[in-house]
Formats: sequence, C-alpha cells, structure tokens
Amino acid sequence: MTADSRQDTRADGLDPGATRTERAYHDLRELILSGQYAPDARLTESELTGRLEVSRGTIRSVLARLAQEGYVTAEANRSARTRSFSEDEAIEILETREILEAALAAKAAERATDEDIAEMTETCERMWAGRESDGRDEYSALNRSFHEQVRRAARQATLTRFVDSLLYPLVLRQYRDMDRSRPRATVVHEHEAILAAVVTHNPEAAAAAMRHHLSAVRRALQLEFSGE
Repeated sequence: MTADSRQDTRADGLDPGATRTERAYHDLRELILSGQYAPDARLTESELTGRLEVSRGTIRSVLARLAQEGYVTAEANRSARTRSFSEDEAIEILETREILEAALAAKAAERATDEDIAEMTETCERMWAGRESDGRDEYSALNRSFHEQVRRAARQATLTRFVDSLLYPLVLRQYRDMDRSRPRATVVHEHEAILAAVVTHNPEAAAAAMRHHLSAVRRALQLEFSGE
C-alpha cells in the first residue's frame, strides 16, 4: 500500500481530511507511545520512510515536530532518538501528573455524561475480566484508555494538553517493571473508586481517588530506584 492509497476512514479517529504529514505524525507518535520503539531507540529517515510510506521530507517535518514536543531528541545525520528519562525526571513527571489528573477527575465528576460513565464502566469491567489472562500490552492499553476516558469526560482542554505534554506513557514504557508489585485487582479497584465518585458527581472524592491511585505508581517507582 502506498501513502496515496490509504483509506480516508481511520479506525483511530484521525480526521479523514488530515494531510499526509499529519497522518505520519500521528502514526509515529502512536508507535512510540505503544512501545514499538524502546526508550533511546535510534530513528532514521530511511527506516521511517519505509515503515510509514512517506517521503524523507515528510519524515523530517514529523521528527522536527516530535522533537519540539519532547517525544524524541534530534541527532546529526538527520536521525533522532526516542526520549529517555533520568530518575529525577521520572519522579517529577509522576508528581505533576498526580496534580493535573486529580483536577481532571474532579472536572469529570462535574461534567460526565451517561455516555462517558458507560464507557468508563465498560473499561473497568474489561480490566477486571482480563486481570488474570490479559497480556501486559492488552492490560496497559485498557489502563491507558480509562485515564483517557476520564480526561475526555472532564472537557477541560487546557489541563488535558498539560497532561499530554508530560510524556507519562514514555516514562511508563522506560520503567515498565515499576508496578509489577501492584496486583492488577488493586489497580482495578482504584479505578472503580474513581468511577464511583464520577457516577455520584462528587468532585472532591474523584480527585482524592485519583491522587491515591497515581501516588501508588509514583511510590512503586521510588522503591525501585531505592532498591528496596
């Protein structure tokens, strides 16, 4: 399939009218966020033009945008590397995420529609059903979906942009063993506590439940760094 023959309808929800550069940006960003490229992996124009089926000029534009947003760091010879994070950077990102996502959870409790609640409920049910059988990638995708659903329900574009700029999924990919000690059932119960507060439209409880949930992730990473 060539770049010119791609279908206009995208399952990922990307605007059918998106330009070739916008589609390539979206596709490469998703490859990075999903872990298809490891932290500090080298990205070359020649490899990316083949994988994304676009021109070298398009790849240069995409890499420049991703570098500006922090997903990659530019290197000589028109290549780049995916971001990696020091221990201090990772902890700072997690601390900031706690604050921002707690605020978004509170807004979700104020603004969530029945459709929003139904979507979050379905995700929690799928996480619970697959807590023993799902592979890590499937489980992580559902976990990420739940947090995205909370953000959408908040209808707070500015806070959401700040959360997206933190590059938390990249931190999670780099330190992906940090939550092994946390049983999946515990994580699902924490999600259910957030959902319960949203269902009852209790902003304070929603913020507290989100802070509790995310602080546990941060503490797990701090324990990993300390070697305890």
